[in-house]
Amino acid sequence: MEAFILNPGSGPLSRNIEDYPEGIIIPIDKPYRWTSADVIRKVKFAAIRHFSKKNLKVGHAGTLDPLATGILLVCIGKATKLAETLQSHDKEYVAGITFGATTPSYDLEKEIDRFFPYEHITEESVLEALPAFIGEQDQIAPLFSAKSVDGVRAYELARRLHKEGKTLDDAAEELIRISRITISALELLRFEGRNEGLEDRTTRGTEAGGPQTERSGGVSEAVHSASGRINVTDNSALGLPRASVRMVCSKGTYVRAFARDLGEALGTGAHLDSLQRSRSGIFRIENALTVDQVISLLSHP
Repeated sequence: MEAFILNPGSGPLSRNIEDYPEGIIIPIDKPYRWTSADVIRKVKFAAIRHFSKKNLKVGHAGTLDPLATGILLVCIGKATKLAETLQSHDKEYVAGITFGATTPSYDLEKEIDRFFPYEHITEESVLEALPAFIGEQDQIAPLFSAKSVDGVRAYELARRLHKEGKTLDDAAEELIRISRITISALELLRFEGRNEGLEDRTTRGTEAGGPQTERSGGVSEAVHSASGRINVTDNSALGLPRASVRMVCSKGTYVRAFARDLGEALGTGAHLDSLQRSRSGIFRIENALTVDQVISLLSHP
C-alpha cells in the first residue's frame, strides 16, 4: 500500500489518521521568505488539530532556502519514513542569475559585497558556458546553507564570520566538505543584457521565486506569515545582465553555488535573484498546493 498523495483535486480528508495507513504526502508550493521549518510548523499545527493526535509526525523531504519557492514535499504520519527516499530523487529548478556582482550568501539575503566587469556577458557567452557544467562534478556548498559543520549549521557559522568581516569563500573551502553532484540538464530560458527589461523587472514583483499571493484571490497566508527574520535586498535597479536558467540536478546540489561557479566561468561575479523548485521526483509545481489550500483541507469539518 502506498502513501496518500494530497493534490488540488483531493476532497476533504478523513479525520482518522488510521484511514491513511502509509501516511500522507503533500506537495506544497513553499511561499517566498518562509523557511521550510515555517511550513512544517504551520501544517503540523493544523494536522494535529484535524486528526486529534498530539504525537503526529510531520516532516519534509528536502529543505528549500527561504528566498526560494516551489515544491516542498511535506510528509505526515508513516510517510515521514519515505522522506529520505523522496529527497534522493532528482530535482528541477528555474534560477534567475544576476551577473556582475556577488553577495556573501550568493542570493539576495545579503547586500552586494563586490562588483565585477560584466560588459562581456552576452546571451552567446552564457550559452557557451552552460554545457561545461553538465555531468558529475564536485561542488563546494555555500557557507550560508543548512549543511552541518561539526554539529553546527553552516549558516550559523556564516553569519558569525560575516559579522567578523572574514572572507566566506575561503571559510567555505576550509569548513565544508566537497560534495559530488550531477547536473543532467541546463537550458537558458531568457537572457537580459545590461538595462534590458529593467522597467519590467522592477515592477513585475516576481518571476520564479518572488512574493506570492493566494492563487484564488485575496491576501494569502504566505503574505501574512513571511518571516521578518529573512532579509531581502533589491538589486534590480542596477540593471545588471541576468539569465533565467532551467536546471535538472541530483540531490545535494546548491543552485546558489552553481550561480557562483557560472559567474566565475564567465570571468565575472554572479548571484541568484530568484529560485523556484519546479519539480521534485514525480511531483511538479503545477500540481502543488498553497499553504492556504492545505490548511483549508485540514480544517474541513
